[in-house]
Amino acid sequence: MGISETQRLIIQECDSVKELLLRKNQEYGDSAVHPKRIFSQAHPVEQIKVRIDDKLSRLMSDSVKTIQEDTVQDLIGYLILMRVAERVHSERDEQGQPESSE
Repeated sequence: MGISETQRLIIQECDSVKELLLRKNQEYGDSAVHPKRIFSQAHPVEQIKVRIDDKLSRLMSDSVKTIQEDTVQDLIGYLILMRVAERVHSERDEQGQPESSE
């Protein structure tokens, strides 16, 4: 049984976001999940939530008339990163490992 057109598009969109996240992780390092903590000492999940808030604030501003495709991909990416960070840090907490300053 083959996949439907909608399923094909879902796969295409998910692959696109996956490639974006992997490329940005390669370019910027693992800073979303393991921030350098040069200035902010906030938990990585909270830092990602701030990025999401900032992105949503820009979307709601009067200067933005249309939602750009890359903005939507960025939001999807931040939400995925938030889930990853939650998993990484909850596993670390369960194992009793301290936060690192990677």
